[in-house]
Amino acid sequence: QVQLVESGGGLVQPGGSLRLSCAASGTISSFNSMGWYRQDPGKQHELVASITSDDLADYGDSVKGRFTISRENGKNTVILQMNNLKPEDTSVYYCNAKKTYGVADANFWGHGTRVTVSS
Repeated sequence: QVQLVESGGGLVQPGGSLRLSCAASGTISSFNSMGWYRQDPGKQHELVASITSDDLADYGDSVKGRFTISRENGKNTVILQMNNLKPEDTSVYYCNAKKTYGVADANFWGHGTRVTVSS
């Protein structure tokens, strides 16, 4: 199986920065993409940022220009650098890893890490 271990959440003031990290381990040696989603109670999860194995990044509209996603350590660790944080960024952030098998995707999720932006 696959384990995704997240770290780096916490409390920060508006305008501050946080760095989220997610390390994947287990039976799959590489993923087609890794990324971060966030979800509030009663709402669907929202893409924050994702990055492919070819280092192509995609961002949600609300975080463009403020967040940067990158991969390291043989590409099974994904980092989300969050700058100029706003109160509306407050949420639970979930790491995602996706493996494509032909026309089907297998998605793996971390347990989530809470980010709170408040003065």
